[in-house]
Amino acid sequence: MGGPGASAMELMLTFGVFLLILPLLRAAEPSVEPADSAAGPAVPPDTRAASRPPAPVTDVAKLCVCDLLVAQCDVNCCCDPDCSAADFSLFTTCSVPVVTGDSRLCTQKAAVYSLDVEANPPERIFTLTDLVNPSVFCIHAANYKQALYFSPPEIPTAENFDQLLKEFGGATFSAEPDSWSIDTESQNPDANETYRYEYGVPIQTVDAFLRLPSPVVSSWCSDANPAGFLVNQATKCIRAVRVETCGSVEAVSMLFYINSSILAVPKSSQVVNISVQSIAVQSLSGTRTLLNESDVLRLPVPLDELCINIVLGVSYHITYTDTGEIIAAAASFVLGAINKAALSIQQSFEISFTQSTNRYTQLTIMQSTSNQDCLAAQGARTPILFGYNVVSGCKLRIPAAVKCQPLSQTLLDLLKGQNFPEYVAAFGNSQAQDVFEWVPVITHLHTAEQSSCQIPVSLEIEVKWTKYGSLVNPQARIVNVTAAITTSTLKQLPSGRQRTIPVMSSVVFTDISSPAEPGYKAWPTINVRLPFDFFFPFV
Repeated sequence: MGGPGASAMELMLTFGVFLLILPLLRAAEPSVEPADSAAGPAVPPDTRAASRPPAPVTDVAKLCVCDLLVAQCDVNCCCDPDCSAADFSLFTTCSVPVVTGDSRLCTQKAAVYSLDVEANPPERIFTLTDLVNPSVFCIHAANYKQALYFSPPEIPTAENFDQLLKEFGGATFSAEPDSWSIDTESQNPDANETYRYEYGVPIQTVDAFLRLPSPVVSSWCSDANPAGFLVNQATKCIRAVRVETCGSVEAVSMLFYINSSILAVPKSSQVVNISVQSIAVQSLSGTRTLLNESDVLRLPVPLDELCINIVLGVSYHITYTDTGEIIAAAASFVLGAINKAALSIQQSFEISFTQSTNRYTQLTIMQSTSNQDCLAAQGARTPILFGYNVVSGCKLRIPAAVKCQPLSQTLLDLLKGQNFPEYVAAFGNSQAQDVFEWVPVITHLHTAEQSSCQIPVSLEIEVKWTKYGSLVNPQARIVNVTAAITTSTLKQLPSGRQRTIPVMSSVVFTDISSPAEPGYKAWPTINVRLPFDFFFPFV
């Protein structure tokens, strides 16, 4: 090829192949650029090939969508870096108040701009906050693995009974898993001691414990009996007292039962004072009169041949939380008088406990006491549990000299209690922000007859509910709550006489669900539509 006998076509093909190979060979050779001081140092070819476009700006503080003019301040653009404090003082509003990044993220930073027009001169306010995107489905990791699945309870058997008794056999136990607890026994030597009241533990006070006098060996009172936590007690005992020395006997004075504060939890510095809830004065004939001012301390006072203001009965009412902490304590007193002929008196003592379940204005009902005395039952209430019909009551002795208005208000507070709710939740898990899931409590007043003095004697609460949801597992839904208060006429009694009236309270749950009826779906209807030109060309 290329010899004397080669044709012109062969020479052109050979020259074309040579021209094709020559560029390929040049591309394979290393590129060497001359070292020129003006052009700068030589850049390696691999570095130049690996260069990428600049990454997008993710700092929201540097993003500004209203910055349109170059090197100039845009009007009302609070994120423009070209604007100064003097420019911000002339702005009327921020055209872009919030600047965010990628809207596809669960959480992102947000730059918030606003103007403080009250400042002199007005100035710009810039804050950087975390913004949660509610339109994106996000998955968050949970540290508490035990909450991600339901663990079936262990059934007691003959093999594991001793182990379960050791774990759950105490008066109380902690529901927290072992992974939550930390090793503090080495750091705190008193880690094994309890810092909450448990059942039967004596209620501690600043000086010793809460006294609940009771007969120990004989019928005489012993003040060495401590009141146990959650242990309802009612005792009666005899105490020796004479008119001449009544002022020196501590156990017949109100101060003896309220002068020491209760510890909120054992071995703590937090104390709870014992307040006086009510004071009833009992005459020598046995009639009782409720004092209007219960905060006045009445001490025993010898008066001629009598000694008045002697404590005949004390009723403690303790309010506690579900964590074993005492948050309130109140005492109701019955004071009396003795004459010179008396050498001893009979005292009655009572203590009751109520869990503080009305912190969130729950629906409660009056709690009956052992002696059925309405004056001693003030403040003792129990929460109303769904589906449980409850009836409770007490008796009230009304002397002739009692006033109508204070007695009516006392009975109304006794029946309704404090913080009587205006709404109840329709479901057991209704949220406060769901206003349509709260049912109003409708109160009715039933008066027997129109007279000058009407006192409430009963409270009847009716809760109507229905089954809501699936027939397989329906939920209970409250649809109506009514509270009916019935009054009675307080007639004037002759001087020196008294009457006893019953005071009742009840709760009734009524199921108004409609019974499920079998049914069938309706047959589908045929909707035939003809084309608009079906009768063309006749019509």
